Amino acid sequence: MIQMKNLDARQQLLIVTMEECGELIQACSKALRRGELYENSDSQQNLKEEVGDVYTMIDLLVEWDVLSWDEIEARRNKKREKLKRWSDLI
Repeated sequence: MIQMKNLDARQQLLIVTMEECGELIQACSKALRRGELYENSDSQQNLKEEVGDVYTMIDLLVEWDVLSWDEIEARRNKKREKLKRWSDLI
């Protein structure tokens, strides 16, 4: 049997964050594939849950001083400006 290396808390934090991001990607893909982007669908409920899980991990990244809300907001602002130019979302 292969034994997994003991991970410190920050390593665990990043691994769980990666896993949750992967689950969000999968939820988005399933919602699109099933055409279930309407309110109260199973896909939308799953999407809400996965977004909440990723948000929780982002919150923990801040709590563990991996990054700050100021840094996140600065990047959000840059991304919104980019989206204004290259998409119809904003």
